[in-house]
Amino acid sequence: MSEPSPTTSVAALDALPPHEAALLLQSCCGSSAWVDGMTSRRPFHTLAVLLREADELWWSLSPDDWREAFDHHPRIGERSAAAVQSGQARSWSASEQRGVAAAPADVREALADGNREYERKFGRIYLVSATGKSADELLTLLRARIQNDPETELRVAAAEQAKITRLRLVKMFDSSPTSI
Repeated sequence: MSEPSPTTSVAALDALPPHEAALLLQSCCGSSAWVDGMTSRRPFHTLAVLLREADELWWSLSPDDWREAFDHHPRIGERSAAAVQSGQARSWSASEQRGVAAAPADVREALADGNREYERKFGRIYLVSATGKSADELLTLLRARIQNDPETELRVAAAEQAKITRLRLVKMFDSSPTSI
């Protein structure tokens, strides 16, 4: 199957063979357990049901499943993720992080330094829903979150992944002029 269209319908997802549905859903979340669970929960019939199931499933997963999803995102300010991303996921990541691209060099360097410090402390990338945020906002969030204890920060990062997944599902499946 080719890259998903931003106007793919929920009915089309419901009708796909499992492997093709999985490829489509992987662009929204890199956790294989989440993808498998979503594929098996079909049919959804509506975007509202799909979003509810996506969120319910996400919060039922283990921290290892969450970390797998995190690996499918590039660091803030970078283009490549640790795990292979689809073309659609790479495009979405670039768009979500566009506030960093135009940032002054000192802010981009501070983000890079913060990313390294975060990874030393938590053993994974700093994951944040970057859509609509400036580089300064992302840096402020990073500096605040690095003060968290590991358990708290894992839950915060998981909540950020849930936001990213929801935004991507809406982009993929909502053809209406307003979003959910």
